[in-house]
Amino acid sequence: MAQPETKSDLKAFDEKLKLLNMTGQWKYDELLVKAIGGPRPKGEPYIWKWDMVYQKLVEACDALPESFTARRSLIFNNPGIETHGTTHTLLMGIQMIKPGEVAWAHRHTLAAVRFVIKGDGKVYTAVDGEICPMESYDLILTPQWTWHDHHNPTDKATIWLDALDVPFVLGLNVPFYEPYPGEQTQPIREHESDYLQLRTGRVRPTWEQPKRENFPLRYPWKETEPKLKALADGPGSPYDGVSLEYVNPIGGGPTLATLGCWIQMLRPGERTQRHRHTSSAMYFVVRGEGTTMVGEKALEWKQHDSFVIPNWAWHEHINRSKSEEAILFSVNDIPVLNAFGLYREEPENSLKAMSAPPAPPPRVTK
Repeated sequence: MAQPETKSDLKAFDEKLKLLNMTGQWKYDELLVKAIGGPRPKGEPYIWKWDMVYQKLVEACDALPESFTARRSLIFNNPGIETHGTTHTLLMGIQMIKPGEVAWAHRHTLAAVRFVIKGDGKVYTAVDGEICPMESYDLILTPQWTWHDHHNPTDKATIWLDALDVPFVLGLNVPFYEPYPGEQTQPIREHESDYLQLRTGRVRPTWEQPKRENFPLRYPWKETEPKLKALADGPGSPYDGVSLEYVNPIGGGPTLATLGCWIQMLRPGERTQRHRHTSSAMYFVVRGEGTTMVGEKALEWKQHDSFVIPNWAWHEHINRSKSEEAILFSVNDIPVLNAFGLYREEPENSLKAMSAPPAPPPRVTK
């Protein structure tokens, strides 16, 4: 019977396997041990202050006088991630187009959403020939492989937040890109501006088979904000306040297959409970001021600041104002995790309950 190999024998054997492009599974035991209790958060909690971002956008207009096929967008890179990303699966940035400017048409396998920071409705994004007007705090979808270009016919600059699934798509090695053939812009379909919303309402055309995903869509802020306010007196979530998800109006699923979008209200003085989840999230402050505690790090935010919470990081939100609400828009990767059964959420009080000694049996009196 062969004797067990010594550590020196195993090391020599590992070297032989390496030459054959193989690895013994025993080499990964340390990784399994590290996974006990869940993953370490990927990246760092970080905040990008609006005053600084806006100033750099203005400077970018001088540095890049014409956008052409490039976008005048400032991308937020997480300092704790070596690869390009705001989180390990998501990318966020702020984009500006100048008066009279057009951001040229193209399409790609990257899915993207645009949350408008400054727009008057005359500015618009065209998606597969359909016009999506851009008013402040509207959400516009540009699903994967849809033609899209942005138009600013006004005399004022327009600004919006971009959120994309770039790190996820690159991780799968499936990036495709195509500029619109021979033209700066795509043709606009007649009457498509109104038809876009009619097709996704409670009553819909019977003569066409509706697309259930990857179709152009606009979520107007003038419809979203009243729903948020209408629920302000309800219980809300103990971890996220009054939080609503932007859903696919036809299929009922998430905003896009790889991007989930939320809007949440923290009522005056509200402080949420701590929890963590396997999803990561990028936030934009619509209004208000407050603090988000991520682990022991305090992210102090005010209107139009942006910040990021890595996956599996303990966090809680605090509205510092005792009289004014705070509203946060966020983009997450929950749809990807749900697709593979990998989404988990853990409230802090569940750990306290598990670590608490068992309750004594009830006393029986005779």
